[in-house]
Amino acid sequence: MRLSRFHVDLPLSLGRHLLPDAQAHYIARVLRLAAGDAVQLFDGSGQEYRGRLAEVGKKQVQVELEEQLPGLAESPLRIHLGQGLSRGERMDWAIQKATELGVSEITPVLSERCEVRLNDERADKRLAHWRQIAISACEQCGRSVLPVIHAPMALGDWLAVEATLKLVLHPVAEPLASHAPPRELAFLIGPEGGLSDAEVEQARQRGFLPARLGPRVLRTETAPVVALSVAQHLWGDLAG
Repeated sequence: MRLSRFHVDLPLSLGRHLLPDAQAHYIARVLRLAAGDAVQLFDGSGQEYRGRLAEVGKKQVQVELEEQLPGLAESPLRIHLGQGLSRGERMDWAIQKATELGVSEITPVLSERCEVRLNDERADKRLAHWRQIAISACEQCGRSVLPVIHAPMALGDWLAVEATLKLVLHPVAEPLASHAPPRELAFLIGPEGGLSDAEVEQARQRGFLPARLGPRVLRTETAPVVALSVAQHLWGDLAG
């Protein structure tokens, strides 16, 4: 039987824990697990904990954690993805797949051709939504450390990011493999309408180098999947 694995937003240790309401509801009402069922929990710190459900009630769920395990190792390549803000499912897809591919940080970037504009209230709701998408992706792919999902940021502000290699996708550029292996990578990908020539030049002036992935024009939600896969293959932990 497949071991149920969940992220819990509280510091974990061996022993008994009362689970937060959201996880308790999901375990008891959605999955209909019972006392005695085995579970594995992680809190985002890099450690995993195995145990059994000690109590599954209508109002609370308690778990007895019996074993602490090292979590899945993170990629040696730290990647900060600056992803042009796009609409609905496209942005969700980009965040989900970037998380599965081991990105360390994601910042939704507001640029000239973004078709989405968020006020403060909507931005807070979207940020909570994106963080939950990243959590669900970690639960599915086995990551024990959650990527940091930053609040949306103007392109000019995000370009101050620090990394040993900073790249912006551009159709007229050198391929990724032409660069020396970095320890930290900042990767800028445009929104649905792409980055303007002025924005690409602005990125160049802030230390970003143009890079291309191949001859085809990729959609904004496809580009991070391909870019991160290639980067992890060249410099990270995706084996050839």
